[in-house]
Amino acid sequence: MKLVLGVLWMLHWLPLPILGRLGKALGTLLFYSLKGRRHITLTNLRLCFPDKSEAERHAIAREHFQLFARSALERSILWWASESRLQKLMVIEPALPLETFKTEPVIILCPHFVCLDVAGAAIAMQISACSMYSPQKNQAFDAALLKGRGRFKPQRLVTRREGIKPILRALRDRHPYFMLPDMDFGLQDAEFIPFFGHPAATLTALPRLAAAARAKVIPVVATFLPDYRGWKVTFYPPWEDYPGEDITVAARRMNAFIEARVRELPADYFWAHRRFKTRPAGEAGVY
Repeated sequence: MKLVLGVLWMLHWLPLPILGRLGKALGTLLFYSLKGRRHITLTNLRLCFPDKSEAERHAIAREHFQLFARSALERSILWWASESRLQKLMVIEPALPLETFKTEPVIILCPHFVCLDVAGAAIAMQISACSMYSPQKNQAFDAALLKGRGRFKPQRLVTRREGIKPILRALRDRHPYFMLPDMDFGLQDAEFIPFFGHPAATLTALPRLAAAARAKVIPVVATFLPDYRGWKVTFYPPWEDYPGEDITVAARRMNAFIEARVRELPADYFWAHRRFKTRPAGEAGVY
């Protein structure tokens, strides 16, 4: 792993158009070599886009692998490039809602699009935030990850074992909580909520936390700019009347928002994750 990190460090010196093209080539290679992940990706796309042809879904899957590999290599820029270089490569529209961050508790909803680390860096350059952190098995990678995430403003990283109290304290102290709640972690603290018309084990943590902290929810999505020019970070308006009285309805609203963004950029979503891994009682597995 130290060798891999050394290679990544050297790659961050490359111009972004060269690094991006290297990532695209790597992604093409991975698409054809990682049969298991390709199968998961195509299965997800068949479930979520039944109206598309198999050739169209195959093209989306291939592009997804290319974009995912690009994001992995371009993370070297996020971890080691100068702040001035990062700022030149980022377009933030609209501007970071700093006044809201400073005056109200805010949960930043960041769905699993491949450029999500760019959104994290855009926030970390401006303000201290809080996010969930999973310790990595490899110590060298764990250290690099922690250093990369914390090299701008100090960040509060909370492990799942610590529970909700550190997050509530961070929100009380006006540190926005960067939240990624759209993966299948089983049925603990989750409900089956439709995602592209299929029951998906969906964490209800977003509406529950928003209610407990009286926090506003502000979604953010980061995407690639055309022609390898960098990235765009889009902050959406705060959700009004959220979460409301019904947690299930609130979770459905979250999934519906993510669905809409996925339809705009279908190749950018993290399809290699087994989103429908947990099945309702009596239903067969899809993978």
